[in-house]
Amino acid sequence: MTTTTPTPTAPLATVVADTAALTGRSRTHVLRSPDTVITTALMPVAILLLFTYVLGGAIDTGSRTGSYVDYLLPGILVITLATGVSYTAYRLFLDLQGGLLERFRSMPIARSAVLWAHVLTSVVANLVPVALVVGVAFVVGFRPRAGVLGWLAVVGVLVLLALALTWLAVVAGLTASSVEGASAFSYPLILLPFVSSAFAPTGSMPGPVRWFAEHQPVTACVDALRALLAGQDAAGSTAAALAWCAGLLVVAATLAALTFRRRFP
Repeated sequence: MTTTTPTPTAPLATVVADTAALTGRSRTHVLRSPDTVITTALMPVAILLLFTYVLGGAIDTGSRTGSYVDYLLPGILVITLATGVSYTAYRLFLDLQGGLLERFRSMPIARSAVLWAHVLTSVVANLVPVALVVGVAFVVGFRPRAGVLGWLAVVGVLVLLALALTWLAVVAGLTASSVEGASAFSYPLILLPFVSSAFAPTGSMPGPVRWFAEHQPVTACVDALRALLAGQDAAGSTAAALAWCAGLLVVAATLAALTFRRRFP
């Protein structure tokens, strides 16, 4: 009967150094394909323009101040992140299929560094299309009232949400059986904002749909971002958004770690 010797836990300094080295590799791959960033921003920008200039005039948000793009942008930012994390699952799947993770496993590299490198690269890379979408929003009339602290809070919510969604992408990348499957997991994430307060107030929705929209994480994040950008009191909505993001992050990161250990015991 054979026994498996548990892998010793790497010192923190080793984990940080290995993560930094592998993050540099992942960053290089992203920089070599800037079209990925452009593609990630294209669909959210198209939705932003469609709702601002075609559908927005028919939607009553109940707000007497601010344009529809002010109401719309937070949901578009969530869609941008959901679109971007699909590439994380795609890149991780390619590393897995190419045997790269097996080679890393045979080297003196901290196990957690392999996944963290993909996650950190994804978070930073996804903030670029987010910035592009915000720039387009300014062009079409977005006028925020947030101060410096408000903008910092907006960035904080987006980064935490990006972390949570990226760890979900890691799970998809580790469990997918095809390239299409690795990327397809993001479709429900992209569609979820359409059943939330992202495009219209939930009060206009039928009962069951309204209940779902009001009790799902996208609405919490969108409401927090909208209040922060408008310079309003956002303590309650921000706390709800952070709680949702933190909960999703813990669950997704735990699932990713368990899946990775199962694939590479």
